[in-house]
Amino acid sequence: MAASASPEGAIERLVIENCAIATVDAHDTEYATGHVVVAGNVIESVGAGKAPEGLAGVVRRIDGTGHLVTPGLINTHHHFYQWITRGLATDHNLFNWLVALYPTWARIDAPMLAAATQGSLGMMVKGGVTTASDHHYVFPRGSGDLVAAELAAAAGIGARITLARGSMDRSEKDGGLPPDFAVETTEGALLATEEAIDAHHDASFGSMVQIAAAPCSPFSVSTELMRQGAELARRKGVRMHTHGSETVEEEKFCHELFGMGPTDYFESTGWLGDDVWMAHCVHMNDSDIAAFARTGTGVAHCPSSNARLAAGIARVPDMLAAGVPVGLGVDGTASNESGELHTELRNALLINRLGAHREAALNARKALRLGTYGGAQVLGRSAEIGSLEAGKLADLVLWKLDGLGHSSIADPVTALVFGPAAPVTLSLVGGRPVVEDNRLSNVDEDAVARTARAEAQRLARIAAEG
Repeated sequence: MAASASPEGAIERLVIENCAIATVDAHDTEYATGHVVVAGNVIESVGAGKAPEGLAGVVRRIDGTGHLVTPGLINTHHHFYQWITRGLATDHNLFNWLVALYPTWARIDAPMLAAATQGSLGMMVKGGVTTASDHHYVFPRGSGDLVAAELAAAAGIGARITLARGSMDRSEKDGGLPPDFAVETTEGALLATEEAIDAHHDASFGSMVQIAAAPCSPFSVSTELMRQGAELARRKGVRMHTHGSETVEEEKFCHELFGMGPTDYFESTGWLGDDVWMAHCVHMNDSDIAAFARTGTGVAHCPSSNARLAAGIARVPDMLAAGVPVGLGVDGTASNESGELHTELRNALLINRLGAHREAALNARKALRLGTYGGAQVLGRSAEIGSLEAGKLADLVLWKLDGLGHSSIADPVTALVFGPAAPVTLSLVGGRPVVEDNRLSNVDEDAVARTARAEAQRLARIAAEG
């Protein structure tokens, strides 16, 4: 039962007790045994020991013995549509992978995207994600209203969404990678982005849907679309997102086409600022990191995808030391087939320790912060989500840590990050369950799997027919 306002206006409360708690607040406050009280859609109190006596309107009490409560995980970069093209081009670098898959992606339609959205988001939510950002940039002609299809499918799962309305206007004939029929005109992309903002963006406290302006990448987008996209986003008061500095090939491409590296190019087009976040940022030198820190530009770190595509290792510890906001991203499931964020907590820590004398580059608590509060910063929602504090939205996860997989790890945060994927006993978004007993609460996940499989097969048939 969700904690909500009753018809008479009384606040309904949900109480979790006897659990370890990692608040991820500014002081990294933790409780070995504590409580969380949810009132309506917000956290009312967090603290040590039992919940206060005499609370009115308590509709549910949960004994959290053997569990850890954390803020809900926040995924800052994804491509939901790729759920139905997993397991393809598994030995390719980024450019070859894109060339191999764009002809298939260019056949996607609204039913396919809806099925892929529920598959992608469902998998993440089962693994503790409560907010996810999806960068959707493939809008083939005649494919239907893809934005509406995605948002309707996401609403069925119950997670918060930042839909980064992407776009591409540089096709093969212009020296880009996408097929000609898979891109929009510059004017059409800008108009469609503005329409998506006007129709769906909700800037209010607790909103379930926000829209960002998100031209895809330097090698699939014209300079004009980048510049006008930035102007549109700032006129509308929404955030901005794109791919940046992912590979050495991108660095070379930018120097050849624009006469400068990616970060300088982004700055020249208005794409650095505290309303901007970039995916990947693998190939960043000291001056690039300083520019991001100076402007407050955020980073979505995607360690598994970067490894899958052999892109390299992002300098996350250096970014954090410089003051760059950094969150974690799953990235699309065609380059991260596991599709869930717990893997990124663990891989961010492990990958950033590679190399001599890097054993302290990241630790378990820094990794958890990347996946929670860091993500909230990157998405511009740190006043609402990302930590367990009174007055913030009740987006939280109750992780079961008393089973075999975590049985001999004493510290619960270490168990969560270093150990195997922990079962989710309960996950709340605004006080409402989205997972209970490791199963999705709002959809039949077996039906989601069947539909996604059927749509993947249909897409493969269409792509094979050309």
